[in-house]
Amino acid sequence: MNASPHSPIAISAAAPRRSLQATVKWQNRVVTIGGDAPVRVQSMTNTDTADVIGTAIQVKELALAGSELVRITVNNDEAAAAVPAIREQLDRMGIDVPLVGDFHYNGHRLLVDHPACAETLSKYRINPGNVGRGDKHDKQFALMVEAALRWDKPVRIGVNWGSLDQDLLARLMDQNAQRAEPFEGRQVMYEALITSAIDSARRAVELGMRPEQVLLSCKVSGVQD
Repeated sequence: MNASPHSPIAISAAAPRRSLQATVKWQNRVVTIGGDAPVRVQSMTNTDTADVIGTAIQVKELALAGSELVRITVNNDEAAAAVPAIREQLDRMGIDVPLVGDFHYNGHRLLVDHPACAETLSKYRINPGNVGRGDKHDKQFALMVEAALRWDKPVRIGVNWGSLDQDLLARLMDQNAQRAEPFEGRQVMYEALITSAIDSARRAVELGMRPEQVLLSCKVSGVQD
């Protein structure tokens, strides 16, 4: 098509793909994610979660600045025990922003040992690369999903470039070596990121999660990646 620099050019765009829509709730506050929902803003605290007052104040500041979800680290017993108190402080201040729990290697145990924490959080973030290896991985992942089912919480399957499931990566590397024209190592890393997210989501659904309540994310360091 020929056009002068000043001529309008008609562009036909493909119909947008509609994903399923998740709901993240606290009391009467409902934040929709996906589907026809707008892009949502989520931020994360950098306080020690065991510091109830300091964390509650920072969550409030983030919420007032426009954060529609706030993620807090839940990495030990002290942090898990503090979550209900943080929520109570926020409710007293009239801040109903949903709290998201960012779990590490021991998230399965913390959700079981601290049911008040599991109930108070509005969403759980699970990193498949941080829930153990082999049979331990499957059991610990299942425990986190079971907690989400018990308390009716959505989960985010958050895969990180720096903490990929090493068993999965090794398997994909072996498969790549068998190709007539093997991919570059970076391409295999991309494949591992996507495979980890999708396989984990499928497993969560097999365990009973509703598909719309499973969110996916893949995080890498490079913008172009």
